[in-house]
Amino acid sequence: MTLTEIATSDVVTAERETEIREILGMMDENNVGSVVIADGDEPVGIVTDRMIAMAMREADSLDDLTGGDVMTGEDELVTIQNEDTHFEALSKMSDEGIRRLPVVDEDGALAGIVTLDDLLIVSAAELSNASDVIEQQAGSI
Repeated sequence: MTLTEIATSDVVTAERETEIREILGMMDENNVGSVVIADGDEPVGIVTDRMIAMAMREADSLDDLTGGDVMTGEDELVTIQNEDTHFEALSKMSDEGIRRLPVVDEDGALAGIVTLDDLLIVSAAELSNASDVIEQQAGSI
């Protein structure tokens, strides 16, 4: 199964200049734990609820913080191609120690986002299907 079939295509995005308070509001309004920072159609960073919590420890106030201040560095952003499989996404998440992956198309434009939760749901469904096949085959022996 490719990420085109799994990823959420309605991604919450913001620009580098977007204030953290506004990003928090976007997270709350959309019931998400991350916002992708984009430059046009291209993802350049990601801000997670954890990153904001950690930034709050360091900053005296959120008033001066923007998405660009808190996001992953552009050279640190990990993305995945929309035609990659959920197995490749799981492997990448494991290797990188992350729970969310922006999904990009062949031109590098943001096409969606996939979370560890999304991938676990798909994996559980596939395991259930495999279990059904094993039960059917065991019963016919």
